[in-house]
Amino acid sequence: MHPIDPAATELLHRLMPLTRLLGLDVERSTPDEVVVIGSWSPDRCTTGGALHGGFLMALADATGAACAAQHLPAGAITTTIQSATSFFRPVVEGRVRATATPVHTGRRTIVVQTDVRRDDGTLVTRTTQTQAVIEPLP
Repeated sequence: MHPIDPAATELLHRLMPLTRLLGLDVERSTPDEVVVIGSWSPDRCTTGGALHGGFLMALADATGAACAAQHLPAGAITTTIQSATSFFRPVVEGRVRATATPVHTGRRTIVVQTDVRRDDGTLVTRTTQTQAVIEPLP
């Protein structure tokens, strides 16, 4: 079982309320790597009892955004402006672990790669997303 960081989880839920609804928990959150855990549940599935692709994409997007946010200048916010997800395998039980790492941290955009893996370490999805850096208004 993965240890959960209660303070980081509560922060994620406060900043992105959808993550509470999805039942996501933060294992680790640093500028170099953010790890978020999601769980299989029948109400998160599509045909055949597999986790819905929308759930997996929301998990990856939230994890990537949490990573990107750690590279923002003071007062700036971020939003996803592009996201591409490749699906490799289904998830029909257990938990999934999303790991986001920065690829590019620029002044205007931040690019993050997020891999989602099953409990056995098998790659489920890979998402590359671009986050806009939105400076505060003067």
